[in-house]
Amino acid sequence: MEKNLTTGNVLKTVVYFSLPYLLSYFLQTLYGLADLFFVGQFNGVDSTTAVSIGSQVMHMLTVMIVGLAMGATVMIGRAVGAGKNEETSRTIGNTITLFMIISLVLSAVLLVMVKPIVAVMSTPDEAVAGTISYLRICFIGIPFITAYNIISSIFRGMGDSKSPMYFIAAACAANIVLDYIFIGILGLGTAGAALGTTLSQTISVAVSLFVIMKHKTGISLSLKDLIPHRDTMESLLKIGIPVALQDGFIQIAFIVITVIANKRGLNDAAAVGIVEKIIGILFLVPSSMLSTVSVLSAQNVGAGKPERARLTLKYACIMAVVWGTAAVVVMLFAAEPFIGLFADDAAVILLGGQYMRGYVWDCIFAGIHFSFSGYFCAYGLSAIPFIHNSMSIICVRIPFAYFASKYFADTLLPMGIASPAGSALSVIICVGVYIWLGRRQKQY
Repeated sequence: MEKNLTTGNVLKTVVYFSLPYLLSYFLQTLYGLADLFFVGQFNGVDSTTAVSIGSQVMHMLTVMIVGLAMGATVMIGRAVGAGKNEETSRTIGNTITLFMIISLVLSAVLLVMVKPIVAVMSTPDEAVAGTISYLRICFIGIPFITAYNIISSIFRGMGDSKSPMYFIAAACAANIVLDYIFIGILGLGTAGAALGTTLSQTISVAVSLFVIMKHKTGISLSLKDLIPHRDTMESLLKIGIPVALQDGFIQIAFIVITVIANKRGLNDAAAVGIVEKIIGILFLVPSSMLSTVSVLSAQNVGAGKPERARLTLKYACIMAVVWGTAAVVVMLFAAEPFIGLFADDAAVILLGGQYMRGYVWDCIFAGIHFSFSGYFCAYGLSAIPFIHNSMSIICVRIPFAYFASKYFADTLLPMGIASPAGSALSVIICVGVYIWLGRRQKQY
């Protein structure tokens, strides 16, 4: 349902809007965790490694789709803030057309490329068959994964962060039940994990479409809104492509680090895969701040209220830093028990604890630059996040991880530090650009 977010207390608006976002991300993260948990309980380390590698590939594709959809979220937010209903409908219609085409093409291409993708990941021999099986099924389900994320982006751009939470809650419950049936009862292993994920996403889409048809959502579409409109399509892609590339490069950096870990052996690969899943939970607040800032700031920019956009950024950064500090404290003292939830191998738990103690610091730095990235996107400056993340990856994350792996063969701690070191560079760039933009605004 359409909601105007340009009035009232800014801090309260940030909190109320971000909480459903946070819960949505938490439930979505449970997808991967449920797969990993059930596979870990009923299968061996090879299946755990296959699911962790396969889900990382799928996560990369999903975040790129969500990044591309940021163009829709921002444009819808601006139109809602400015009270332009016709523009809102046209943007929604063009978004549906664009992503329907993209998802079908992407699914077909990836199904052909599944074996080369598994090879590029340097997947351990024991996990190759399971990874291929997992990815093939997930690639078939890409249209449904895309549909869910696009519907959610549309609702959030209209100021409604609660409905997507309900959609993903239904899917998450279904995924847990299906995982138990496919993996635990039927013994389908990695294929069962992929089936559970794909079918649950399909359920989520069905639930969201039912809500749109049966309830007053504020969405009013006609056939002409689905016809591609040049200016609308260009704006969607102009904002969305840099964000998608930025998110893609970040995930490529994670994949490169995973490849480096895979070459160290099965235990290292499993440890890194498990930590990535746990970090996914710890990154819920930073990720929700990015999305919250982008939507709230976009509406306020559209309404001509830049000061509210700046306050939104300020409060988001504070909340992210507080959360990140708490995460660091917990993981410095209790990393192994969390790793042990997903593995019973002593070597995997030890390596996972080392990797986590270096990686967890990224919760602080990433929370800050995520918030700034959302702010820049709201102004249509999505190239800035793309630039600072690219520099972070090329100059710090990948080379740091490579040399850490080469010179510290007995521990994963230095490799874990690669991500927060890269995010620290992003924070420096973001703050510098923000100050520079502020001075330019004053001049003009």
